[in-house]
Amino acid sequence: MSAARRPLKSLGQNFLVDGNIISKIIDSAHIGPEDAVLEIGPGRGALTEHLARKAGRLVIVEFDHALAATLTRRYLNDPRITVIDGDILAVDLEAILGSSEKRWKVVANLPYNISTAVLFKLMEVRDRVARMVLMLQKEVGDRLVAPPNCSDYGVTTALLGLWFDMRREFLVSPGCFHPAPKVDSAVLSFVPLTVPRAAVGDETVFRKVVKGSFAMRRKTLINCLKAAELAPLEELHRILDECGIDGRRRGETLSLDEFASLSRCLSLLNA
Repeated sequence: MSAARRPLKSLGQNFLVDGNIISKIIDSAHIGPEDAVLEIGPGRGALTEHLARKAGRLVIVEFDHALAATLTRRYLNDPRITVIDGDILAVDLEAILGSSEKRWKVVANLPYNISTAVLFKLMEVRDRVARMVLMLQKEVGDRLVAPPNCSDYGVTTALLGLWFDMRREFLVSPGCFHPAPKVDSAVLSFVPLTVPRAAVGDETVFRKVVKGSFAMRRKTLINCLKAAELAPLEELHRILDECGIDGRRRGETLSLDEFASLSRCLSLLNA
């Protein structure tokens, strides 16, 4: 396959071609020769080339069969590098990351159509991860680092914020890709926490509380929680009073600690 192969629109392929941005991503990942690195969606291998020189071990997951085959041939004689031809949403990350005693670093230019799903899959293996540097659509990145009481603040902010320190490293303009996407991008770093940022009780309940609170953004919190069927209405009023939260507020105004407080009370109710 030649480097001139047309990107596949069906796979959301926008190949990074700006050398300065590539260097900034590599620098943000803080990779040394002792590190094991997972790269998701390498495409033509613009980042891979640099990762292969710096990392002690590199595993690459590429969904495009032709690109995966090219990368396999390129690194066939390097025992440090493994290329997996597969869908990141389907591969067994526990098995991959369990192949090293060290905690992994993850680097990716994520396809925008699956970025949120990939983030939640990575959250499930956070105990095997030391640091992630991911390129996302700017809109998604804005939501992840948004403070309460703004329109960008939402489900992903709270759920991923429970387990990660998230920071926007820099923005990336459409001209840094081929073909140029119609949106700006952002590179974010994620550092997993050893314990959750707040005590939430049952984490399954916490996720239901957060998702329910944002399910109808224009509705009040009490109406959202009622619609989510988390508890009878009288119990919801009691719990909100106990937590010192006005049920007339909207979900986007609640801090992570307030979501955690509601979750703890509801967890006890359902125990």
